Amino acid sequence: MTASKTDRLDTALSALRRAMPDVRGALVATSDGLPIAKSFSDNTDASRVAAMAATANGLGKRISDTLGTGTLSEMSVAGHSGQVFFYTAGARAVLAVVTPPDANLGLLHMEARETAQAVAAIL
Repeated sequence: MTASKTDRLDTALSALRRAMPDVRGALVATSDGLPIAKSFSDNTDASRVAAMAATANGLGKRISDTLGTGTLSEMSVAGHSGQVFFYTAGARAVLAVVTPPDANLGLLHMEARETAQAVAAIL
């Protein structure tokens, strides 16, 4: 029996969290801001994160278009207590990853980009 899309998305997020144990959370959202799958180490509101991910993705696309930097692939927001990275996951979804401020960014980008590609293939 084939696993459902939800199960496959949950597996992809779990693999990301296993590869990067210090990641505080990860979420897949539709491009219009609805949560599809989530994995947070606390009780973060997935609906709010999904809405923010979609908004950030939309803004990033407008910036890329305006400045002629090509198709948006990822963007980030950094604060003193952590960072949030947004990766496009095909035309219909976005992957948001919340990290501590001292995360290993090389490993994060490698793992998260792979996860975003897996999410795009699932959806």
